Amino acid sequence: MKYSRRWGIIRITKAKILEEIKRTAAANDGKALGIARFKRETGITSWDWLKFWPRFSEAIREAGYTPSVFSTGHDEAELLREYVAFVRELGRIPSRGELIVRSYAKPGFPCYRTFYRWGEQPKLIERVATYCRTQSGLEDVLGLCAAYTPRRPGYECGSNGEKLLNGFVYLIKSGRFYKIGKTNAPGRREYELAVQLPHRAVQIHTIETDDPIGVESYWHNRFRDKRRNGEWFLLCIRDVRAFRKWKKIA
Repeated sequence: MKYSRRWGIIRITKAKILEEIKRTAAANDGKALGIARFKRETGITSWDWLKFWPRFSEAIREAGYTPSVFSTGHDEAELLREYVAFVRELGRIPSRGELIVRSYAKPGFPCYRTFYRWGEQPKLIERVATYCRTQSGLEDVLGLCAAYTPRRPGYECGSNGEKLLNGFVYLIKSGRFYKIGKTNAPGRREYELAVQLPHRAVQIHTIETDDPIGVESYWHNRFRDKRRNGEWFLLCIRDVRAFRKWKKIA
């Protein structure tokens, strides 16, 4: 059984994940699937199991199986292949925010957190470069890795190269509707909206991040079916709770 990717429709419990690990393992000659194949077979993503285990291997062990060394290696290689393909599509090294948006927008693409198993961005790029050196035909990606320069603290780059200060992605309610936007001064933005809107604007939550463009895009994509006008959305309580779970993304 595959689960819908539409957020909030199905709540996937820890017991259900363990049940699916056992079911798919039974259909795979008693061997637990790796992360990528498990996601393809069940529709259960890293977003689901990371609520209960820091690593998928721990979920496999709790289900009563031994993680395969081969499967772990295969998952790592598949993870790097997905990353390399995305680098080629963009023509540059993606930001964390771009990985977040991609993981939601493209079915089967790994959760962005899995790319940081090797550490923060410089460590990730180092691992990608090592992978490229072992493969033929990846000289273009290797060149992008070699040219990568860590961003200056306090700044981030948007898709068009613009530089913005670290900032916030906010959720504000006015009347029945919610606005999701980005700013480097959430209190000021609430005041500016208050003088423009017929209903009182109330700040619900803010997410501090070094990639406000990417994080804002993620939430706009996640709630795209509930968009009413511009950055305004008609959200339910469950949507608001999901937004408020995000505290800080650095």
